[in-house]
Amino acid sequence: MTLKGKHIVLGITGSIAAYKAAYLLRAFVKKGAEVQVVMTPAGKEFITPVTLSALSGKPVVSEFFTANDGTWHSHVDLGLWADAMVVAPATASSIGKMAHGVADNMLITTYLSSKAPVFIAPAMDLDMYAHPTTQHNLDLLRSYGNHIIEPTSGELASHLEGKGRMEEPDRIVAIIEDFFASRQALAQKKVMITAGPTYEKLDPVRFIGNYSSGKMGFAIAEACAQAGAEVVLVAGPVELKTTHPAIKRIDVESADEMYDAAVKNFADCDAAIMCAAVADYKPAVCCEKKMKRTADDLTLQLVPNRDIAAELGAKKREGQCLVGFALETNDEEANAHSKLAKKNLDFVVLNSLQNPGAGFRHDTNCVTIIERNGNVTEYPCKLKREVAVDIVKLLAQYVNRK
Repeated sequence: MTLKGKHIVLGITGSIAAYKAAYLLRAFVKKGAEVQVVMTPAGKEFITPVTLSALSGKPVVSEFFTANDGTWHSHVDLGLWADAMVVAPATASSIGKMAHGVADNMLITTYLSSKAPVFIAPAMDLDMYAHPTTQHNLDLLRSYGNHIIEPTSGELASHLEGKGRMEEPDRIVAIIEDFFASRQALAQKKVMITAGPTYEKLDPVRFIGNYSSGKMGFAIAEACAQAGAEVVLVAGPVELKTTHPAIKRIDVESADEMYDAAVKNFADCDAAIMCAAVADYKPAVCCEKKMKRTADDLTLQLVPNRDIAAELGAKKREGQCLVGFALETNDEEANAHSKLAKKNLDFVVLNSLQNPGAGFRHDTNCVTIIERNGNVTEYPCKLKREVAVDIVKLLAQYVNRK
C-alpha cells in the first residue's frame, strides 16, 4: 500500500462537511497511514475531538498549548513530521488565511511550517466558492505549489444545488495514493533535460537570443526529481534556481555549449527532454571587441547551429526515450509531426503562440502531446508545473516499458 507508514496531518476546519473527515481519517488509517488531526477552534463545533482521537489513536491538536498542563504543541515539529498535509474540509475563511499567511490558529501555523505537499479540499456554499475572492485565494494557493482537490456539485447545506461539496473521502484517499505512487514512477531512472534560451555572441556585449524564461524546463526537472529520477539539467542563461537535491545542474550559454553537454550526458540516461529554445543560427564571426556604430548598414552573416535533438535521435539506443518540444506560430500540428519523424522522437510536446497563456515567460502553458504511435492528447491550459506532471506521467510509461 502506498500510504503504509506515511505520516499525514489532517486539518479540519469549521464546515458542516467536517463529518466527512471522520470517514477520511478512518480510510487513511485503514491504508496504514499514521494520522495527526489538527483542528481549528470552529472545527470543534461540528465534530468532537473525542471522536477523531478515537479513530486516529492520537490526541487531537487544536490549541497552541494544553490548558490543564501547559504542554506546548509545536507546529514546526508537526510540519517536519508530515509526509503530507490534507486540509479537508477547507472553508473559505481558512483558505483565505492560508493564502495570505494569517497565522492565528494551530492549523494555519502548521500549514506555514509544513515542508510536505499540501492538499486542500474546499467545502462551502456555491456562491462563496464562486466568489472572485475565493477563486483568487485558491489561485494563490496553487501558485505556491499546493494541490487543490476540486469540490463536486450537488445539494449543499443551504439546500441549493451547485459546486461546493467537499470531494468524497474515498476519492481524496485515491488522490493521495496516486500522488505517492507517482513519486516512484521514475525511481532508478536518469533523465536529462535542456531548458532556457541560448545566447549567440556578436561581440563581448551583444548576442542573438530569444524570450525563453526556462520555466517549463525547470518545472519538468523538478517533476522528474519528485518522481524519483536522477536529473541532469542543462540550463541556458536564466535567473531560475533548482530546489530538489536530485537535480544536477549544468549551466551553459551558447548552442554549442548546450550541444556538447547534452551529447556528453545523454549516453547513460534513460530519457532526455529537449525543452530548451536553442538558437537555430549563430553569427559566423564573433568580434573580439565591441562593434562601433557607423552610418553604414550592418549585415550579419549567420551559420546554422548543430541540431541537438537530431543528434540525440541518431544516437538513441534501444530503450531510451527522447522527447522534443515544438513552439509554433502556424501549421502547428503538421510541423510537430515533421519534427517527430525527422528527429526520431518518441513524443513531442506542442504549444502555439496563438494560445493565450502559452509560450515564453508565462507561468501557464497549453500543450498537445503527439506520440510516435499516433496518439494525440490535448490538455487544457494549466500552470507549467502541472503541465510538467502530465509530461512526466507519460514519460514514465515509456521508460518503464518491459
